[in-house]
Amino acid sequence: QLHEGPARELPLSWHPSGKFLTYTQEGGGQGDTMILPMDGDSLRGWSPGKPFVFLNTPANESYAMFSPDGRWIAYTLTEPGEPEAGQVYVRPFPGPGGPWRISTQSGAQPEWSASGHELLYLELTTNTIKYVSYTVVGDSFRANTPQVWQPTAFTRFGRGRSFGLHPDGKRVALIGAQGAGVGGKVAFVFNFFDELRRIAPVTGR
Repeated sequence: QLHEGPARELPLSWHPSGKFLTYTQEGGGQGDTMILPMDGDSLRGWSPGKPFVFLNTPANESYAMFSPDGRWIAYTLTEPGEPEAGQVYVRPFPGPGGPWRISTQSGAQPEWSASGHELLYLELTTNTIKYVSYTVVGDSFRANTPQVWQPTAFTRFGRGRSFGLHPDGKRVALIGAQGAGVGGKVAFVFNFFDELRRIAPVTGR
């Protein structure tokens, strides 16, 4: 167990260095974005430090995701009373600066591409995926106009992530919405750890 707080905590994203973990701390009908620092390394082991607040406003902040280079955090901000009107923003980590709004209509669940300067997110009004290409100039984050990445509607999973982006940045895993022309099948892999040990055996150091 890394941390036990006063409210429900939802872990989200590791910093590429492994030294920070973002999580949402829920309470009072809203969520705040917290950072849990980690001390150590893969040889000595890791130990959690004292969490600190990254975002704490009257709005609901969630889905905070580190960029591949660790310089930025993309997140969803939803104003009170507007559950279907969230927007995606980007801020520098650890700050200060920003924020820069990314979505233009509505947005949630941002996901960084590891293969290029693209940020994907869920368009809430249509349950489709949009993306923005971006550039970084000095300390400024410059996002282009959002474009449709995947036009077929898919099923959302409540508070859980509704799609997963492949590391190559060209494919996503999702479940198509009923009647959207995409099969709604889920594959279960049994004895996964036996297979993992077969293809990636643990060797002594």
